[in-house]
Amino acid sequence: MTLAPDAIISGLKALLGEAGVIADPTAMTTYLTEPRKRFRVPAVAVALPADVAALQALCRWANANRVPLIPQSGNTGLVGGQVPLSGNEVVVNISRLNRVREVNAAAGHMTVEAGLILDEAHKVAEAAGAMFPLWLASQGSARIGGVLSSNAGGVQVLAFGNARELTLGVEAVLADGRLYNGLNALKKDNTGYDLKDLFVGAEGTLGFITAATVKLFPIPEAQETALVNVASPEMALELFYMLRERTGSRLTAFELMNRFGVDLQLRHGLLARDPTASVSPWYVLAEVNRMKGGVPGALQAALEEALGAGLVTDAVVAESEADRTLMWAAREQMSEVQSKEGASIKHDVSVPIGAVPQLIAEGTAAVERVIPGVRPCPFGHMGDGNIHFNFSQPVGEDPKAFMAREKDANAAIYEVVQRLGGSVSAEHGIGQLKRDLLKELKDPVALDMMRAIKAALDPNGIMNPGKVL
Repeated sequence: MTLAPDAIISGLKALLGEAGVIADPTAMTTYLTEPRKRFRVPAVAVALPADVAALQALCRWANANRVPLIPQSGNTGLVGGQVPLSGNEVVVNISRLNRVREVNAAAGHMTVEAGLILDEAHKVAEAAGAMFPLWLASQGSARIGGVLSSNAGGVQVLAFGNARELTLGVEAVLADGRLYNGLNALKKDNTGYDLKDLFVGAEGTLGFITAATVKLFPIPEAQETALVNVASPEMALELFYMLRERTGSRLTAFELMNRFGVDLQLRHGLLARDPTASVSPWYVLAEVNRMKGGVPGALQAALEEALGAGLVTDAVVAESEADRTLMWAAREQMSEVQSKEGASIKHDVSVPIGAVPQLIAEGTAAVERVIPGVRPCPFGHMGDGNIHFNFSQPVGEDPKAFMAREKDANAAIYEVVQRLGGSVSAEHGIGQLKRDLLKELKDPVALDMMRAIKAALDPNGIMNPGKVL
């Protein structure tokens, strides 16, 4: 039986000291309020271990006393994986584990602790003359542990891969307090199961990632960036194939967005001016890295060829960093601006790249049948098949009435995604938001394998209970 709340708080303070425990409900608020404010459940306490040894001691004690733990990093997750589910848990925030252990830019790796803010990791790499190419809208508050635990993607997956592909090794504290020391900088290690991949993407259900060795890359001499008008997602796909053929791995971003999202940002003052060349139903934000010694103009030359081939109707190429910043703001604010327009129903889905136009066409039609007048705002990482398929409420509709039809809209989108061989969670994870959906859609054998791994590493079920599985 789990200890009473007072006994849990006393036990935590004995382990971590007064400074390592927050038990006041008001002081806990920021740790319990997730970005979308969909889950509002209290916790017994928030624990703030100061180092790995303290976290090990905490896990040993919690495992022995069957105290459920919620791993938390920057609390930026969008599916409720980092906040309580039942109210009897202890949130364990690892923000104090934020040291940089090693940086070797020449060899292409660095080792940092899980509490380091992603933006700080970028600065550490850049100070050493290298680049850590994982860029998220929440990088000013997201931390390495959460980024890896959710296998975050971001805007440069196309060229560099998601968090899993950028991770060489991890250190992790298991549910029983043992330390898995899997930190290494090896690109080849064929000595059995690749255990780091159990923790990357596990959303804290198997243990706490406490540190990671991640890949670094040379800093480009410049980025060539353009905001391109295309008539349709089909034309955007053809443009992607062409740019990839012309620029190869130098093509680091290929982001799709519609005019509706740009208009919303202009209407609500999120953009100082229209960054596009002219009005178009669809746009592509494309970016190509130019490395040292490279010849400038590769993107512009490819776009001129695309214009001649009828794939592009207009384009503007960034002539300054201010231009580039404005173009990226138009992309990164697509989700944020919808909250200013009223309620929105959001989906993070992926399909094979060639099926993206079909996803957008059929998904839009399916939801419009369920909610007439709904305003679609699909956008995102077309270059890797990940679309944030969002819908704003019809003009004048009551937000609560609109959100009451969320399940119907979800079912409509997910039917299309499944039929196209896609995933209902491309980069945000499962958490508690999509747990029941995973049971319904995941291959039963895969679920059995996942449950077996969970039982082996966390037999008492104290690690983020009720999440994912």
